[in-house]
Amino acid sequence: MATNTSTSRSAILSLYRNLLRTGGQFNQYGFREYALRRTRDAFREHMNETDPQRIEELVQRGLRELQVMKRQTAIGQLYHIDKLVVEVKLFHIIC
Repeated sequence: MATNTSTSRSAILSLYRNLLRTGGQFNQYGFREYALRRTRDAFREHMNETDPQRIEELVQRGLRELQVMKRQTAIGQLYHIDKLVVEVKLFHIIC
């Protein structure tokens, strides 16, 4: 069976990395953590999927979500938001 290039393992891993990278660009801590957690959870939930049609549907959904996240992060970067207390303290503890 020939694999579609959009559902190849490398394409799916690339989508995963792009979703994580884009999710990490949210300025607001809550949005950023939600996007990262939701991406990881969704990929873990479907990691054993074997139906090629279902995999294609999931990849297309992931691509749509990536486009939404890119638009939202671009809009969010237009506005300055102060860091939360949690973020500031974590930064000082790490450094």
